[in-house]
Amino acid sequence: MIVMQDVRKTFRVTRRKAGMRAALGSLFSREYDTVRALDGVSFTIPDGEIVGYIGPNGAGKSSTIKVLCGILTPDSGVCTVDGLCPWRDRRRHVGRIGVVFGQRSQLWWDVPVGDSFELLRDIYSVPADRFSRTKADLCELLDLGDLLRTPARQLSLGQRMRCEIAASLLHEPRVLFLDEPTIGLDAVSKLAVREFIRRLSREKGTTVLLTTHDMQDIDALAGRVLLLGHGRVLYDGTLAALRTRFDAGHTLDEMVVSLYQEYRI
Repeated sequence: MIVMQDVRKTFRVTRRKAGMRAALGSLFSREYDTVRALDGVSFTIPDGEIVGYIGPNGAGKSSTIKVLCGILTPDSGVCTVDGLCPWRDRRRHVGRIGVVFGQRSQLWWDVPVGDSFELLRDIYSVPADRFSRTKADLCELLDLGDLLRTPARQLSLGQRMRCEIAASLLHEPRVLFLDEPTIGLDAVSKLAVREFIRRLSREKGTTVLLTTHDMQDIDALAGRVLLLGHGRVLYDGTLAALRTRFDAGHTLDEMVVSLYQEYRI
């Protein structure tokens, strides 16, 4: 389903000292650093698996998601999602994936959520009967109810995230990318979202790549973990195998921190 082989991506970043003199000098001469966002990332995720993609800030997680979505074109390497190259077959590719960014919205801010759903139906060219059936199922599972008549700007964070997840699934994608889907949610909303993701994978066979700093999300959802650091995959294995490397008293957070220290992240 998802294959990445030796994917590399670098960026040129401008560097300068603080102060007016340095700012003026940068108009005539600039210094650049090369940042290796992805440095030979390789992994394979089969159909229907939920995988936790973790790592510290700047490890390359968001760059990976952007490559997989077709937003970024890597410098080298091979990447396919459901048999398509994300950046070469982008039109067909985006119709097969769903993406939820915890800090970005795909809902139109000043219109009712239901109107945003209708706009997304047109964008993805979803047949009316299939759209009605899918929307009804999502509204029931995520308890959206009257939220469809409420503008996105008037929703609480937990309500908006439930609507964001529904919006990403209206076209019934085969792959779902979740970037911090439970950020800022209360305990009740987190439990509801986690249960929905489990049910989606179990009943629909949807492949889920979950990026989060919340280890409770990983523990509740992912049987397999990919640990990224400095643009490289440092650990790829099951949570059960990870736990065998540590004493029984260690929490998942403590295990991950120990791995960070082991690889000097």
